[in-house]
Amino acid sequence: MAKLTSFREIDRAAVPYRAPLERLDDFDEILTSVGDIHLQDQGARCMDCGVPFCQSVDGCPVDNLIPEWNDQVYQGKWRAALERLQQTNNFPEFTGRVCPAPCEGACVLGIIEPAVTIKNIENAIVDRGFAEGWVVARPPAARSGKTVGVVGSGPAGLAAADQLNKAGHRVTVYERADRIGGLLMYGIPNMKLDKLVVNRRVDLLRQEGVEFLTGVNIGSSKEYPNGHIVSIMAQQGVPVKHLDVAELLDQHDALLLATGATVPRDLPIPGRDLTGVHFAMDYLTRNTQSLLATGSFEGAAISARDKRVIVIGGGDTGADCIATALRQGCREMVNFELLDRPPDQRAVNNPWPEWPLIYRTEYAHVESASRFGGDPRQFALLTREFIDDGRGHLAGVKTVRVDWSSRSGKAPFSEIPGSEEFWECDLVLLSLGFLGPEHEIPERLKITCDERSNYQVAHGKFVTELPRVFAAGDCRRGQSLVVWAINEGRGAARAIDAFLAGPGGLAVSG
Repeated sequence: MAKLTSFREIDRAAVPYRAPLERLDDFDEILTSVGDIHLQDQGARCMDCGVPFCQSVDGCPVDNLIPEWNDQVYQGKWRAALERLQQTNNFPEFTGRVCPAPCEGACVLGIIEPAVTIKNIENAIVDRGFAEGWVVARPPAARSGKTVGVVGSGPAGLAAADQLNKAGHRVTVYERADRIGGLLMYGIPNMKLDKLVVNRRVDLLRQEGVEFLTGVNIGSSKEYPNGHIVSIMAQQGVPVKHLDVAELLDQHDALLLATGATVPRDLPIPGRDLTGVHFAMDYLTRNTQSLLATGSFEGAAISARDKRVIVIGGGDTGADCIATALRQGCREMVNFELLDRPPDQRAVNNPWPEWPLIYRTEYAHVESASRFGGDPRQFALLTREFIDDGRGHLAGVKTVRVDWSSRSGKAPFSEIPGSEEFWECDLVLLSLGFLGPEHEIPERLKITCDERSNYQVAHGKFVTELPRVFAAGDCRRGQSLVVWAINEGRGAARAIDAFLAGPGGLAVSG
């Protein structure tokens, strides 16, 4: 490091977002641009610590060489920083935008000062690389003669496809949606991740030799339940080809299942079947589909315009639902969270370098406060019943406050007597996480799933009971982060390459 005391002299300054009321008028990315000096100063705050915990088990899952490229940015060596970044992360333009940055939670500086703005610097490096023309297609020099099928084009599938293609194998990615990207395309709204950014990377992979097939549902000819992407496409008249997974296995030397955790957790309380109660991912998917098809959300099948909206559940998906509904012009916004409000600072049982479980105000909460005058979140609130307006439509929600300091029977909390409330609303979005992958493929191949309903496959090996079938990403690990999906995809690629090439065969870096 060129100046070891910068962390004492320069304050943390994250790249700012656009003004809340300004950005609510569009679905453009919320990040602004800053100059090189800003980023070099922030890179200089890196401490050159003896043990960089940002790369530890509590930090970056893809083992980014963070102190090295922080220093290179500080010195203005942007191309060198890009080369180091690309050694470990296939898609820094995704993680630099949407990752919650566990690296910053584990930053050594974070013990005494606000952590280094690692995520901002990462994003700036790769965006600079694309702008300068340094990120270009590099097809492999030779081919192995082996073929690999990848089911699912989310970050795990794309990372594995990228690595396997670099190793010289012929890779075909099968995606049942009409566009490549999985969660990156339809699960994360444009204001956090512009789809031009996703398409730019997919086009690069295509130029390098990866084949992409969309509208191909792997499993059987059975239709998926309402709300899944296949049903959505069918409703829109988009053709879907159904391909038996056993037939697909016959076409390739190895098969990677990277299907994600797409079964949403439901809320089976009275009134669940009323019109106006939807899963969060269905809502986000339909809005993005409308934006991509027409440039407007007006044609979205689920709209929040002029509606009183309640989002049940927090996390990134809940925040994205809030932000999307605000842009569609909702009349009111409330966000229910069952858990207590987190503390402002780390609790005693949540020490550094663990991820800090603290109260955070995300971009969507700021936007809602700017529009309606207050944070939309209501904590420690249990949803009891959806109320019918007499015509099968949602009219409101009944709730009760809960106390997490005392238990009641099997529940980890007790209900507070006299705290029942009724909330008028027209639209409820369920953001309660995901239970695991759909089970048509494992049932067809007779692959075992664990007690959490994920593929029972060991991390590091990634192979199922069938020697030629591998699994990675959320379908193996459970619902997780984009950066963990990349980690899984890279690990699965190493395992598949070792299986295909054997001792002394092709080596997949990273």
